[in-house]
Amino acid sequence: MDELAAIVEYSDDAIIGKTLDGVITSWNPAAERMYGYSSAEMIGRSIELLSPAASAGEMTAILARISEGQHLKHFETVRIRNDGTMVTVSLSVSPICDESGAIVGASSIARDVSKQRQAFDAARSMLEASLDAFVAISPEGKITDANQATVKATGVAREKLIGTAFSDYFTEPGKANEIYQQVFAQGMAMDYPLTLRHHSGTLTPVLYNASVYRASDGTVLGVFAAARDVTKMAQAQKEITERQEKDLERLAELERFQRLTVGRELKMIELKKEIEGLKRIVERERGE
Repeated sequence: MDELAAIVEYSDDAIIGKTLDGVITSWNPAAERMYGYSSAEMIGRSIELLSPAASAGEMTAILARISEGQHLKHFETVRIRNDGTMVTVSLSVSPICDESGAIVGASSIARDVSKQRQAFDAARSMLEASLDAFVAISPEGKITDANQATVKATGVAREKLIGTAFSDYFTEPGKANEIYQQVFAQGMAMDYPLTLRHHSGTLTPVLYNASVYRASDGTVLGVFAAARDVTKMAQAQKEITERQEKDLERLAELERFQRLTVGRELKMIELKKEIEGLKRIVERERGE
């Protein structure tokens, strides 16, 4: 067995050779494990056998691109196993050429990413269930993703949010620009106050917390930011401030009243002393 054949034979990825018409010409052991069909069962049959009804014709379209010399890398799709269950795969497809260089077929490499997809879907579900508005921002300040809470807060559909400037949705765009610039410079931002504008004109005070997110090699891909609606908090703070102001006003009023009352009491004491003094004088004069 030569080196290339050994790689195909012992690969953990399903490697399948096929003609440009989609007829399977090779089927490695990993394909048997992934799809539940033996090599004998699949060679000579159409690759479309692995496509669920919702993806019918997908591989035919891919092979049309391959016949033009194109390559397909990391295309995520769903395939159906022999037992009827579905598997999510990351698919890469390349042309197979004969000795003259003519494209005569295609080789596909499929990696099972079901667990990664499940983990991603679970994480996405958590983001969508959150009451906080989450956005991913590119280094250029453009929104690359947003959850449903952001859609609700802005009144703008997700597909329309993506590709627009993050700063467009705030009352102070310049201040909004500062948040992701600060994150790129310092790695994070905490409790950054902004006022979010709904397309209807409604304003919402929010606090943003943000940090950079990176590729597996450490390259910074963008900023992930979460906004918390602090309307109730702001209203509560306003009520506390108003109550404190009223309490201070009342205290000042009571202090004025106290000063007035004390002043009157002192005057009464002085008057009483004066009266008593006059009485003593009168009594002395009568005695004389």
